[in-house]
Amino acid sequence: MHPIVKLIAQRLALGLLLLFAASILIFVGTSILPGDVAQSILGQSATPEALANLRRELGMNDPAMTRYFAWLGGVLQGDLGTALTNGRDIAESLGGRLKNTLFLAFWAAAISVPLSIFLGLLAVRYKDRWPDKLISAVTLTTISIPEFMIGYVLIYWVAIKWRLFPSVAIINDSMSLGAKLNAIAIPVMVLTLVVLAHMMRMTRAAILNVMQSAYIETAELKGLGMLKIIRKHAFPNAIAPIVNVVMLNLAYLVVGVVVVEVVFAYPGMGQYLVDHVSKRDVPVVQACGLIFAAVYIGLNLVADIVSILANPRLRHPK
Repeated sequence: MHPIVKLIAQRLALGLLLLFAASILIFVGTSILPGDVAQSILGQSATPEALANLRRELGMNDPAMTRYFAWLGGVLQGDLGTALTNGRDIAESLGGRLKNTLFLAFWAAAISVPLSIFLGLLAVRYKDRWPDKLISAVTLTTISIPEFMIGYVLIYWVAIKWRLFPSVAIINDSMSLGAKLNAIAIPVMVLTLVVLAHMMRMTRAAILNVMQSAYIETAELKGLGMLKIIRKHAFPNAIAPIVNVVMLNLAYLVVGVVVVEVVFAYPGMGQYLVDHVSKRDVPVVQACGLIFAAVYIGLNLVADIVSILANPRLRHPK
C-alpha cells in the first residue's frame, strides 16, 4: 500500500475511534447531570406515581449500557431522538439551527482566513518594524478579551451609538441574503476578532521558520525581492502548519459560537443547546454535543490529511 494512502486510512480510523470515545463521554456526562428529567417535565406538583410512570416510559430505569447502545444505534440510523420538552424530532429541529450556525461560521471564516494570512505575510515582510509590532499588539489585545465582552462593546458602539447594524441577530428563511448579512454583521465581527490573532500569529511563525532555510538564502543571493521570496518560496512551504491552525479555528467557529449566539440571540445550534440545557432535555444535549464533536474531529482530520498531502516525502517516496 502506498504510504500516503496508509497514513490517510490510519487518520480516518483514528477519527472514527475518537468520535466513538466522544459519544461515550457525552452520554456519561449527560447521565450524571444533577436533577431529575421527569421532575423537570412534569413540574414540582407531579405525583410519585406519575414520575415513576414517566421514568419507565423514557427508559430511565434501564441499565446505562442498554440506554447507551439504544441511543448510539438510533444515531447510526439517523435518528437523534425526540426532545423531552416539546416532543419534536431533534433531527428536524436541528436542521435549520445547524444551517444558521454554518452560515454564521462561513462568513466569519470568509473574512478572517484571508485577512489573517494577509496580515501574517505583512508582518513577515516588515518583521520587527512598526507594521509588525502594530499588528501583533492589536491582535494580542483582541485575543485577550472574552468574546462576550467584545460583543457588548461592539453592540454599544456599532449598534447603539453609530446605528450601523442591529444589536440582535435574528434571521429566517424569508430574508434576502443582504438582510441576513446585515443582521449577522456584528456577530461576524466578534468571531473574526476572536480567531484572527491565532491564525495571523501562526502564519507569521510558520513563514519565519521557513525563511531560515538554506534555499531561502539561495533565493536572496540570486537577488530576488523579499515579497517574491515570501510569495513563491516561503508561503507554499509553510502551508501545512497554516492549514492546521486554520482548520482548528474553523472548528472553533462552528463549535465555539455558543457564547456569541447567546449574546446576540442568534437562532443557531449554540442557542438551541443552551435553551435545552436549562430544561435538562438530555436527548437534545446529547445530539448537539455529538454533532459538535463530529464537526471538530472532522475538521481536524481534514487538517491532518492536508498536512500529509503537503509533505513531498510522502507524495514521492523513494
